Amino acid sequence: IATLFPIVWSFLASFRTIKDFNNTPSIIPETFNFDLFVQTWKDLKFVNNYINSFIVVVGSAVCAIFFNGMLAYAVSIVKPKGHKIIFGLVMWSLLIPPMTSMVALFVNINKLNLTQSFIPLWLMAGANAFFVILFKQFFESLPQELIEAAKLDGASYLQTFMKIIIPLSKSIVMVIVIFTINAAWSDFLMPYLVLNGSGKETVMVRLFSFQGSNATAVEVLRAVVFSIVPPILLFFIFQKQITEGAATGALKG
Repeated sequence: IATLFPIVWSFLASFRTIKDFNNTPSIIPETFNFDLFVQTWKDLKFVNNYINSFIVVVGSAVCAIFFNGMLAYAVSIVKPKGHKIIFGLVMWSLLIPPMTSMVALFVNINKLNLTQSFIPLWLMAGANAFFVILFKQFFESLPQELIEAAKLDGASYLQTFMKIIIPLSKSIVMVIVIFTINAAWSDFLMPYLVLNGSGKETVMVRLFSFQGSNATAVEVLRAVVFSIVPPILLFFIFQKQITEGAATGALKG
C-alpha cells in the first residue's frame, strides 16, 4: 500500500484542474477529463524525449549484457592469468560510493568530447560490478560439457559467449535487462550533465525543466504520469518473464 498509494494518488490527482486540485480534499476527482492530458502533452512536447529515453535504454541494456557478461565469462569460465585479481578489483569497486567518482567521470567524458552524446550513458551501464557478480554466479552453474564441446569444435571465446553462454542464460539476462531499463529510464543526473542543451534530453531531464517552468503543480503531476507509464507497462507485459527470471537466477546463483 505504501508503494502503490503515491502512484495511484498522482494518477487520480492529475485529472483535476488547478482549482479543484487546490480546493478538493477527496482522492477521487469529480470528473475524468482526458483533455487536460492532451493539453499537457502538447505543452511538454514529450515525443522527442521519449525517443531519446528509448535510445538510452536500448543502448544501456545491450552494453550491460555484453560488457558485464564478457567480463563475467572471462573470470568464471576462461579464467586467464590474474583473473582472481580482476574479480577482486570488481568486488572492491562496490565499496566506492558512486558519487565520489562523479566529478572525475564527468571530467573524463568532457576531455574525450563525449558530451551531448548517448555513448557515455551506454558505457556506464556496461561497467556495473553488481551485474558482473550476478553473471559470474550464473555462468558457474552452467554445464561445462557444452562449453568444452564448443571449444573442441573450434569456436572462439566470442562465439562461445554469444552462441552458447547467452542462450543458456536467458533468465539472468532478463533480470539484468529489467534492472538496466529501470535504472536508465529513471536516471536524471548523468543525462542532465551529459545531454543538457544538446536537444537529446531524456524524459527525466525534460520533466525537470518542465517543473522549473511556469507549469502548475497539477500539470507537473500529469507529466510525472507520462514519465512512469512505460516502466509500468513494461512490467505488466513481461511480468511472467520477470518473475521466472528472478526466481531461476536466484536458485542458480
